[in-house]
Amino acid sequence: MTPTSPKPAEKPPTPATSAGASPAPGKAAVPPTNPPVIPADDAPVTETSVLDLTRADELHELTVTAAAARLTAGQTVAQAARLVFSPVPAHQVEKVLALADGPTRRLHVRHETTYDYDAAVELAHHLAHLRPRNTAEQQVQDWALEISPAPDALRTDRGKGDIVAPQRVFEGADVHDAVETDGDPLRQGLDGWGNWRCSFSHSVVHDSLRVVSTFSAELCRPPPINAELSPPWEDVAERLRYHPGELDDAEREAVEFALTSYYAPRDAALRRYAASMFPPGRPLLLGALALMHEINEGFDFRPHATSVATRATDALRLRKGVCQDFAHVMIGALRSLGLAARYVSGYLLTRPPPGQARLVGADASHAWVAVWCPLHGWVALDPTNAVRVGLDHVTLAWGRDYADVAPLRGVIRGSGRAVPQVAVTVEPEEPEVA
Repeated sequence: MTPTSPKPAEKPPTPATSAGASPAPGKAAVPPTNPPVIPADDAPVTETSVLDLTRADELHELTVTAAAARLTAGQTVAQAARLVFSPVPAHQVEKVLALADGPTRRLHVRHETTYDYDAAVELAHHLAHLRPRNTAEQQVQDWALEISPAPDALRTDRGKGDIVAPQRVFEGADVHDAVETDGDPLRQGLDGWGNWRCSFSHSVVHDSLRVVSTFSAELCRPPPINAELSPPWEDVAERLRYHPGELDDAEREAVEFALTSYYAPRDAALRRYAASMFPPGRPLLLGALALMHEINEGFDFRPHATSVATRATDALRLRKGVCQDFAHVMIGALRSLGLAARYVSGYLLTRPPPGQARLVGADASHAWVAVWCPLHGWVALDPTNAVRVGLDHVTLAWGRDYADVAPLRGVIRGSGRAVPQVAVTVEPEEPEVA
């Protein structure tokens, strides 16, 4: 589903990428020859900590481990970090917490899709990507799906009477392994990229369909990055070429997202469009940020200028569209340079904090891009709003392009036709933690 919200009059400020910015931890950072000197005004230290001798890249990996422990054990970041760094003095753990324990936000999401057919539908089969996934920055709770009319597996009359009332057909999102059982009416499972998907059918005549997904998501800020520390983009593109037996697991995953797809193909026009943002030797993420801002500035947000079938090459020619088009253009341009990028579907906070501009895509499903960097992993960027994805974005699923993760699609038998009506509300559930 494509968003139809208007574009704000003012754009968010361009993030600073100057050399004077404090560098985030990364493998490109050169470890000091001697242990770092602790300033005199810091807390007294009588011993050399393990963390004082830890390289920046290793510290970042330990921080990610702490975040993962928080998700799996339901702990606070502080509790998880102290478990990971049990031999480290308590005052030194704050170095990790400064990286891992950023602001958090708990959001409630309601995504309602309604079809009112202009003629009766006799048979329907649907596939949904509506159950959100857990990530290092997102923990999902209390997911529930409501379908009306009830799918075949939930009907008590097996199609021989009145349509039963709407009901919740599945609850819970803290399941880490996909298990399909006879008692699961949605026939749930994981797709090839780890997204939850479910299918359901209707074999009774109906003239409307209503699907409502609700859940809560606790978000934490992603680790900081220094784009200037990312490797030259040509080196990354070369690594993503076919090298039998030489790629590690992360690179093998990334290679699949460097290949062409229907909505975001490799294309000469897309490559020419991105070329000026990727001069020889430029750090990969600096180029990606420049491309994000170029799309944001050069394209008009026009809800009715394109359709769900518009490809990146068409949107590039039109220089207008919605978030789906902005994402496809950026992905196609990166892939045309030999880089890896994936399409991410999700939601935006409906009401941002006071004093901040309303983001495009609120009150509708949203889409953005994740670009792969060997140093920083997958870095999510929102070209529609020219921001790095953070506490305003709720991740639903990711794939090669929109076709892989459409929230709801199906096949029907009958003469009924209808344009889906989509309503999304994303609201804070409680006061935010600074």
